[in-house]
Amino acid sequence: MTPEGLARLILARADGPGRFLVALAGPPAAGKSTLAADLAARLPDARVVPMDGFHYDDRVLEARGLRSRKGAPETFDAMGFLHLLRRLRDEDEVAIPLFDRDLEISRAGADIVLPSDRILIVEGNYLLLDRAPWTQAAALFDLTVFVEVPEEELVRRLTDRWRHHGRPDAAQWIESNDLPNIRTVLTGSTPAEIVLRPA
Repeated sequence: MTPEGLARLILARADGPGRFLVALAGPPAAGKSTLAADLAARLPDARVVPMDGFHYDDRVLEARGLRSRKGAPETFDAMGFLHLLRRLRDEDEVAIPLFDRDLEISRAGADIVLPSDRILIVEGNYLLLDRAPWTQAAALFDLTVFVEVPEEELVRRLTDRWRHHGRPDAAQWIESNDLPNIRTVLTGSTPAEIVLRPA
């Protein structure tokens, strides 16, 4: 299915009262953020809600011995994220956190979901993870989509990403951190209603 086809499907399925929440899941560097922005631009009254705003701060990760595993499921405030999803279903106006990749920090209340935002494209690695407490998310989505990209292409994209951000240990970081996270998503996610395999 193309992004155009997916947008048409979402529009047809969202033809009803209340908010319509789409889970856009996939491994790191699969292109979720780009696709989410593309879908939101194609749809009326739509916006993106990233999961990445729930990264624990580096100081918390250091204290828990998880700094070297940043981006793994246990390095996110999963319960906080689930609480946000429930608020997005029930409340008209909700503040959301955003992750600043340049600063490597989450900013609380960095954006606002407004009453006019009727279609929400929620994007993140672990939206479909078959592991508690992430499994609670499934019931909160109206449509689930998984972006599937070959591992070698993900590594290529991540190499470009970390070079862009000036990370000197990019290859080591990908091997020790990003690849385990990629494999967790690919092998540990429940099936999505729609699987996209970008060309």
